[in-house]
Amino acid sequence: MVAPVLIFAIGNESRGDDALAPLLVRRLAPWLAENNLAEACEILEEYQLQVEHVLDLQQRRLILFVDAGMDTPAPYDFYPLKNSAAEQLYSHALTPEALLAVHQQLYPAASLSAFVLCIKGESFELGEDLSALADNHLQLALDFTSELLLRAEQSAWQSF
Repeated sequence: MVAPVLIFAIGNESRGDDALAPLLVRRLAPWLAENNLAEACEILEEYQLQVEHVLDLQQRRLILFVDAGMDTPAPYDFYPLKNSAAEQLYSHALTPEALLAVHQQLYPAASLSAFVLCIKGESFELGEDLSALADNHLQLALDFTSELLLRAEQSAWQSF
């Protein structure tokens, strides 16, 4: 059985604050178990999105892409993704919007409810640790995500 909610953590732990998404889902996993949500939510961690990930989107009710961003408003930004008819250029790495576009091309009858949680980071250099500011943003994003998952209905997510 496929979990109705997919949480996609995108990031590279060896690049400072780019570790925000993987760290968030690792801290979130015990909370999901404690709140009897572990079976309803699947967590995937990747360095980057690839076209093959379109298969992971199948049969989901809600999808949350979590990533770190340098130009993101502090402490994080949360918004719905929209299917786009604009042409996309595909490479080995995709944005969440491009992945949704591929899904739409392959499965035009399917409808996805997808959202992005982008956590503000400030330092993304190779070999750096998580910055103190990003660690604070991470805790706020974790609190927000926990509240969000308690309301795992698309209409409830639209109000955040």
